[in-house]
Amino acid sequence: MLKSIRLFILIFTFAMNLNAQDLSKHQWKDRLVLIIAEDDDNEKFQKQLAELQNDQTGLKDRKLVIYQILPKKYNTGFKKKTWENSTELYKKHKAEDSEFRVVLIGLDGGEKLVQTEVLSTKKLFNTIDSMPIRQSEMRKNQ
Repeated sequence: MLKSIRLFILIFTFAMNLNAQDLSKHQWKDRLVLIIAEDDDNEKFQKQLAELQNDQTGLKDRKLVIYQILPKKYNTGFKKKTWENSTELYKKHKAEDSEFRVVLIGLDGGEKLVQTEVLSTKKLFNTIDSMPIRQSEMRKNQ
């Protein structure tokens, strides 16, 4: 009986880990912008996507990966490709007091900027460009 319970716990834990999206795979490779809303018709959600799409070169230059996160699914990038089913990212990063949230996660995996209003690319890029690792990247690229 005890072996059956252990086996069930092991299988359940493994299944949960498969379903959860692990952002740590980006650590030291990519910066992340998480755009979180209760639904994809949210006005701020749509404005945020449009704002970021307007400067693809700036996003690429700063190694930014965009995550669109809704309560039951998420997507990376801007294309309306197949969404991945998961509730984990939404549960972990949603705002308690707002239907919209945008989060900048640095190369080290830490939250660098969080707000519940649309984030301009100017503010986003200025925030990133003021970080020591980014300044080192810019010097190296000159």
